[in-house]
Amino acid sequence: MTEWYYHTDMAKYSTSTTRKKRQTYSPYRRLTRRQWAKLRASTPLTLTSDELEELRGLSTFVSMDEVVSIYLPLSRLLGLYVIAQQQLYQATDRFLGHNPPKVPYVIGIAGSVAVGKSTTARILQTLLSRWPDHPKVSLITTDGFLYPNRVLKKKGIMHRKGFPESYNQKRLLDFVRSIKSGRFPVHAPVYSHLIYDILPNEYQTVDQSDIMIIEGLNILQRGNRQGPSDLFVSDFFDFSIYVDATEPNLEAWYIQRFMRLRETAFRRKSSYFQSYANLSEAEARRTACQIWRSINAINLKKNIQPTRERARLILKKGDNHLVEQIQLRKL
Repeated sequence: MTEWYYHTDMAKYSTSTTRKKRQTYSPYRRLTRRQWAKLRASTPLTLTSDELEELRGLSTFVSMDEVVSIYLPLSRLLGLYVIAQQQLYQATDRFLGHNPPKVPYVIGIAGSVAVGKSTTARILQTLLSRWPDHPKVSLITTDGFLYPNRVLKKKGIMHRKGFPESYNQKRLLDFVRSIKSGRFPVHAPVYSHLIYDILPNEYQTVDQSDIMIIEGLNILQRGNRQGPSDLFVSDFFDFSIYVDATEPNLEAWYIQRFMRLRETAFRRKSSYFQSYANLSEAEARRTACQIWRSINAINLKKNIQPTRERARLILKKGDNHLVEQIQLRKL
């Protein structure tokens, strides 16, 4: 009897230890802000305060210290990755004995509404384009691949704008596939946040880029495959970044942004949301809160947040909108 209890206790201990190991294992290396900042090494600061003011748009939270501590180390890391990728391509070309067309290094940036994806993308675009060899860096947002409002209304999903089904996924996939096949120029539709719709007959032309940044809510999502050869946009990414924050912070930042827009863009005659400019402050806050909880929070939990662990790098923001922790996937 004693022996039975001994083995039972050992089994419990073994199971507990195994569970603990599983819980502590992570495919990521976690670094604090201070640890990450030291990895900048000698990477030069090539961005001025005036330029940063233009790049951050509605975001008043990105300081020059954030650029130095977070974005310069990231620029250095990406530089090393691009060189390694080029060497891999060259090795493959030597093996195959041919010289294929040059293809850009593609970086995907994902995250919630109001987390600061666009600012991150713009800052990275500027820093990467100022490397010593002056690469051509293009930036595309997936907003341009949303269906036009008339199509969304016809489908009955106007209220689900930003959800995966509101995008022309085939057109987006064909665009990225063309880029990684070396077929240039390629054209991306243009979206206007002011009129809240695709601009008809307007396109952004991308021609022979060295680096391509693609920014969007759901770009890391992988749905159900329709067949063995089906591809997803993220299959063509060489590097991916997820900008992360807690849901309470995201909601607060969304409301703050809504209130700033109420005083600026919403007041323009051509604005789709002009009616919001006439709301009282209390009404505007209630409206922003309702939009967040009925649309953005649902999209975040169901579609965006589950893709976080597919990213190569996670930038975790704290209450003050500054990146506090960096998670880099182990190779």
